[in-house]
Amino acid sequence: MESKNDLQLYVKGLDCANCGLKIEAAARAVEGVSAAQLDFVARKLYVKIDGSGDVQQITAAIGRLAAGIENGVEIVATAEAAAAEAKPHPMLVWGRLGLAALFFCVAQLGELTIAMQTGLFLAAYLLAGAWVLWGAVKNIFHGRIFDENFLMSIATLGALAIGEFPEAVAVMLFYEIGEILQSAAVGRSRRSIEALLKIRPEYATVKRDGELVTVDPAEVMPGDIILIKPGEKVPLDGQVIEGQSMLEVSNVTGESVPQEAGPGDEVLAGTINQSGLLTVQATRIFNESAVAQILELVQNAGSKKARTENFITKFAGWDTPLVVAVAALLAVLPPLLLPGAIFSDWLYRALVFLVISCPCALVISIPLGFFGGIGAASKRGILFKGSGYLEALSHIKTVVFDKTGTLTKGTFRITSIKCQGRFTEAQMLEMAAYAECYAGHPLALALRMAYGEIDESLIEKYEEVAGAGVKVSFRQQTILAGSRRLMAEAGFAPAEVVGDGSAVHLAVDDHYAGYILLEDEVKPNAAAAVNGLRELGVSRISMLTGDRHSVGEKIAAGLGIDDLHAELLPQQKVMELESILQNSLEAGRTAFVGDGVNDAPALARADIGIAMGAGGAAAAIEAADVILMTDNPESLLTAVRISRRTQRIIWQNIVLALGVKALVMLLGVFGLANMWEAVFADVGVTLLAVGNSLRALNTRGL
Repeated sequence: MESKNDLQLYVKGLDCANCGLKIEAAARAVEGVSAAQLDFVARKLYVKIDGSGDVQQITAAIGRLAAGIENGVEIVATAEAAAAEAKPHPMLVWGRLGLAALFFCVAQLGELTIAMQTGLFLAAYLLAGAWVLWGAVKNIFHGRIFDENFLMSIATLGALAIGEFPEAVAVMLFYEIGEILQSAAVGRSRRSIEALLKIRPEYATVKRDGELVTVDPAEVMPGDIILIKPGEKVPLDGQVIEGQSMLEVSNVTGESVPQEAGPGDEVLAGTINQSGLLTVQATRIFNESAVAQILELVQNAGSKKARTENFITKFAGWDTPLVVAVAALLAVLPPLLLPGAIFSDWLYRALVFLVISCPCALVISIPLGFFGGIGAASKRGILFKGSGYLEALSHIKTVVFDKTGTLTKGTFRITSIKCQGRFTEAQMLEMAAYAECYAGHPLALALRMAYGEIDESLIEKYEEVAGAGVKVSFRQQTILAGSRRLMAEAGFAPAEVVGDGSAVHLAVDDHYAGYILLEDEVKPNAAAAVNGLRELGVSRISMLTGDRHSVGEKIAAGLGIDDLHAELLPQQKVMELESILQNSLEAGRTAFVGDGVNDAPALARADIGIAMGAGGAAAAIEAADVILMTDNPESLLTAVRISRRTQRIIWQNIVLALGVKALVMLLGVFGLANMWEAVFADVGVTLLAVGNSLRALNTRGL
């Protein structure tokens, strides 16, 4: 839950997507609820409560409304309770429908009197459709008329009224069988998606008081020592302190090549130890681990719906009433206006119209498609924070990259130290390392690593100059360390930097001391990522960096980037991004890719913010809409391909469902389609659409 005013409930026994929409609408109407959204696939109901709402009363009210919308539906507090379905035994259901089918066949084939035949048809009809009829009556008393129970009841009762007994029974029988098959298909898709989430480590073996204790990973704290045997999952993010092994990382990062792990290496929760025994010190609690992020984002992705899902929700709200109105006019107007038109014939055509009008194929298949796409992306180490971002990424035409840590490795090495005046290279390195002792950016880390152990007690005063550098008191000296601009603003004349790389300038008291030049390395797959984006139709690729213009220009030219904006402060990055967004409003969506704390504002402002999650800052991951769990920029290509394939599947389902319905409706108007064909089209299209949605889970070829 995001805040104390957010409530997450589970809907037990929900198989009807159209009913799910009604539960969502009913929850919104409850007093004290400001917003509600249902994730049909995960059977979660997200409810936002205003300040005056009582949680228990609201939960009870939603439960009563949900029970009145679909038989057997309950509102429960946990996923485990929702999964424990309390449905009639399948043998009882199939036995009831089998007996109905037997009565139907005997009535059709046997040499019986009219009375006996009618009795068998009515018995078969009640066996097959009593549950549907009761649902329609109950919903009418609750003020909800236009649902599939109502449509099937009116259509089949109308058929009985005009003497079409065989068709009334067959339609109800096939509708019930279709509902069972549809429920089975949805259940299978849910199980397929849930299988993706079985990467959570079940236990951790922790050393406590000289003994090994098996505990839940959530009970392990940073600093605890964990023992991981071959074949076991790494339970928490941590650092190897003893042992050597290979880790299977594909289920977390999507990388197929095993990763070597030894003393000093970082390991991620959810990865699998393949060979040696590892001793690991936990560095984060479980809820902050990579695997916990994957689980949370995939499970809650349905709370942020795509525009297509929201459109289908609205479409389903007015589609059925409109179809009922058109069917009523179709039954009444032609007999009144057309010479020789027979009321029973046009009533039959109107009933065909009703049978095909249920929007279940769309309401079920579209959320399944998006959920499948999000699940497939998670298998490749790509986390979408909602289906809306999955949809938006398919429309990107502009990509803006941060440089350090995104297109470059972000691991700097010192290439030269230029001294000016009385200072030696060793003194320059010492002053720079102490000046940057509290900073977290890559240059500071490289300086500290090159110098060695630091005694923080020697720092008397520390002050950051936003976006420019630091000012410290060290050994009774005032040291400035940072950019050329910082030196100029302090009244010093910094030297011209000779060579490629990023320079950290130093000034001591009243003297300019020189600079230390550090060089980063472009990631080996950065060029492939840029070229791949162009092949996917991205028309503009830009790079923003706080580094020197000459450094950025060299990297941009080597990678084939269209335009460069260098020497930017964090707030200037956002201003440049704003300008890019303004110029690309008519050219599709704009994505920003970054990994650092200073990238967070730009990630939040972009149409789609994409964070490099493996080494990315927590602020960047929090602000982003999509997280790449590896430091490989080529993962962005996979994310775009998954989003576009998911969109294709979604639109295939929309065209299939609407196209078949429109065709059968048209044939029905001209008397060329009967009720049998209508129910086959309705159920068949739903099953085809659900099956097509399952394709979104496939990651082969991506």
